Amino acid sequence: MLKEFKEFAMKGNVLDMAVGIIIGAAFGKIVTSLVADVLMPPLGLLLGKIDFASLNIKVGTATLKYGVFINTIIEFILVAFAVFLLVRQVNRFRKQPPAAAPNTKDCPYCATAIPIPASRCPHCTSQLAATTLKA
Repeated sequence: MLKEFKEFAMKGNVLDMAVGIIIGAAFGKIVTSLVADVLMPPLGLLLGKIDFASLNIKVGTATLKYGVFINTIIEFILVAFAVFLLVRQVNRFRKQPPAAAPNTKDCPYCATAIPIPASRCPHCTSQLAATTLKA
């Protein structure tokens, strides 16, 4: 049973998932800091330091704290926006270089891949005219 557990734990998917969870938790701290320390202060100035947390309705003995819910929605929107900005930046850094130009062409007679400068197909021995070449 210990051997089976070791095989399970050492599979790539389990290790990848563990790394993803750890990185996700660390990334969550970055996003939380971005929202709380960078985005919220200017937003608070723009909105006149409005805090919805104190808004509530008493229904009998229960208190509906809809202001906290509004704050949570605003925080979610800001977190989603922060994640969008971060992913957008990461994608800009990840741009793939353009694909290299092909170095082979297909023989129009037998469809075998041959080097572009070839004038005769090594497979079917057809003479290749410049007008019949497909890149």
